[in-house]
Amino acid sequence: MNMNIQSLHSRFCEECRLIKNNTPATIKWYKSTLRGYLNFEKSAQEITDCTTENIRAYLYYGRLERNWTPETFIYTRKGLKYFFKWCALRGYIGVNPVDQIEKPKLEKKLPKRITRQEALKLLDYSLHSRKWIYRFEKYRNTAVFAIMIFGGLRANEVLNLKMGEVDLENGVISVRNGKGGKDRLVPICSRLKEILKEYLKDRERLKKESVYFLTTLKGDGPYTYSGLKHVVEKLKKMSGVAFSCHRLRHTFATMMLEGGCDIFTLSKMLGHSDIKTTTIYLSASMTHMQEQIMKHPLN
Repeated sequence: MNMNIQSLHSRFCEECRLIKNNTPATIKWYKSTLRGYLNFEKSAQEITDCTTENIRAYLYYGRLERNWTPETFIYTRKGLKYFFKWCALRGYIGVNPVDQIEKPKLEKKLPKRITRQEALKLLDYSLHSRKWIYRFEKYRNTAVFAIMIFGGLRANEVLNLKMGEVDLENGVISVRNGKGGKDRLVPICSRLKEILKEYLKDRERLKKESVYFLTTLKGDGPYTYSGLKHVVEKLKKMSGVAFSCHRLRHTFATMMLEGGCDIFTLSKMLGHSDIKTTTIYLSASMTHMQEQIMKHPLN
């Protein structure tokens, strides 16, 4: 029986893809997590070479020498744990060596967001700045950020959108195979619909035929993460607004609560498996808390 770590991990990833329907991003995470460990523990070739001691040494090295945050430590530990759990269940090892490794305590931080004024400024700069060389760039980039601000989609969900998944007539975006392999529907508000219509009009002008909703400027390929990252950096300098794609998702969630959206509906729109994940935005919304404090009986 082949007990080589790389061979077993390839089988693990294949099963996760075919049986668990894990996304390509998840499979990539599994592979990079193991690669980091094997680069540290170069003597590990067979699955039995992986011990609690050397896995702990790798995680502590990351925390102490590479300045990993507690989140990175936990995330890396989790990626390794899933693989070794798979190996233990199939009898390749006796016990999961990661089970005995303690997790650091996480600090309870509020999600970072930008203000309503900054969100409007961001869209205004993207739509009206003369620093975009081509008109298509302006409309496409504005569409990307508008989907995040008005819909709360993750960056990879925006980039993976297909033409048939953005239904302007019925006002809904269908997010297919999002985080955790889940599908969900996100309604399109009137402002977002206007922005997407302008983008689609210019897309049609250039006779783009890609199945992907967002395309590259040259050619007809899907818009890439590296391209989006470049535009984010450029727009940050242009507008003076410190933001990231995920911060726009946090902004969407907080503003929805401030606008009166109930927590259950917001959880569905964000694609959260557990509504507890969504409740953190209640603490981030000062407007919500100010409204609640008015209910104090002695006020």
